[in-house]
Amino acid sequence: MMAPLARNRIRGVVIHAVLFVVLGFWMIPQIYMLSIGLRTPAQAFDAALFTWPVTFDNFITVIRDNPLGGIFLNSLIITVATVAIVVTVSSLFAFACAILRLKGSMFLYTTLLTTLMVPLASMVLPLAILLKTFGWVNTYIGLILPYAALGVPFAMVILKAFMEDAPRELFEAARVDGCNPWQIYWHVALPLVRPALVFVTIWQFIVTWNEFFLALIVLTKSEMKTLTIVPMQYSGLYMANPGALFAILTLIALPLILLYVLVQRAFVRGLLAGAVKG
Repeated sequence: MMAPLARNRIRGVVIHAVLFVVLGFWMIPQIYMLSIGLRTPAQAFDAALFTWPVTFDNFITVIRDNPLGGIFLNSLIITVATVAIVVTVSSLFAFACAILRLKGSMFLYTTLLTTLMVPLASMVLPLAILLKTFGWVNTYIGLILPYAALGVPFAMVILKAFMEDAPRELFEAARVDGCNPWQIYWHVALPLVRPALVFVTIWQFIVTWNEFFLALIVLTKSEMKTLTIVPMQYSGLYMANPGALFAILTLIALPLILLYVLVQRAFVRGLLAGAVKG
């Protein structure tokens, strides 16, 4: 009979082999995107996954044609500000509902939940009129506030569920020790839901960074545009420059890939935390 250690080793090898195969299939779109960005115009529509020779002309064209430093900064400012507002507001609201149980908080919670069922397309015209009225077109705040308003309900649901699962004895002990609600929120509630906070932060960062529809409507000046708007100038009815298009798409995806590689353990931990109780 095969020793248990040998069986476990073989099982581990098989599992890793299967995971590598799955990873290879999952990476095909990303590899294809990079491959097209490295092709010459004559090879742009070749169905092969890899072509030769490769060229960096498309990346040079994109960098030469666009002030990517300023555009990247626009995306970063809008994304970071949105994430900060969403995390702060949703955690405070979840604390009020789950821990303090303030009067009327559940009604507000239910009302916010209904906004998750409203499609973004139906809000575009009212948002455009509202932003124009306040003079927020072509401004950071014109995107930050709508993004935050759309992100708070989802983040609030996640954080409220985590806070409700936390031992209430800890909050009662903090009250007995003389902590006020702000101290309980900062020193007790937030540390307990740290995995959920990490998940919400990363999720909102990805969603905001990739958003295109509202950015296209709100930002009409070239100096205010974000990264997701840049690919439009390389695509059209006949897709005139696919190499440059996929080059800029690669540059847009690169920060998100690097972010996920750096925080993947925290992201998965926050995603799965609380899945098993007892």
